[in-house]
Amino acid sequence: MANILLIETATRICSVGVAVDDQVVSLAEDRSSQYSHSAQLTRFISRVIADAGLEINNLNAVAVSMGPGSYTGLRIGVSVAKGLCFGLDIPLVSVNTLYAMATVAKERLNNEGLSFLVPMIDARRMEVYNAVFSKELAPIRDTIAEIISAASFSHYLVQGRVAFFGDGAEKCKETLSHNNALFFNDIFPSATGMVHEAYRKFKEGIIEDVAYFEPFYLKDFVAGKPRVKGLI
Repeated sequence: MANILLIETATRICSVGVAVDDQVVSLAEDRSSQYSHSAQLTRFISRVIADAGLEINNLNAVAVSMGPGSYTGLRIGVSVAKGLCFGLDIPLVSVNTLYAMATVAKERLNNEGLSFLVPMIDARRMEVYNAVFSKELAPIRDTIAEIISAASFSHYLVQGRVAFFGDGAEKCKETLSHNNALFFNDIFPSATGMVHEAYRKFKEGIIEDVAYFEPFYLKDFVAGKPRVKGLI
């Protein structure tokens, strides 16, 4: 039996869970519009471990959402995950954020007659991080960052119904006006979407090097221009 801590901080949502094998037994999430990972994450970790009836030393692995997503959110989640793995001497497992989102969508939308699942994460300006999966979660198109146009998913839309979801989907709604384009505003990254892939990787020994693992940023970090009163 494996006790796996699940950490999802790739977007504004802070989601933490504990899974026993491939079943989530405790969960804590904050879906507010503000990034609160630095304040919430360690508190959520303590809560879900206690709610699962465990001690921190009972953990067998930590799984972390690897991105793409927010630079700061990913850094916080991965740093905490690596610290726990190093201190407890347990393996680190990574799960692609878009794949985890697609897993949530598959479980939620199983009866919608969909052909493709397209998770989208806001990459600021007009860009979104996205990938394309079949309704069975087979990867169809790898993760990319792109500015969405009316032609972006035409190849898939002519084949069947396509579900778009995540915080990047809303700004694409008017651009992707097709009868087969369906938008869902209540599907977001969650630790619950990580559990099956995390357990599979743990069982198969597909783990990360704690010392050298880095999140999947996809794009280089660009710092905002500092605003100091009195300076131009």
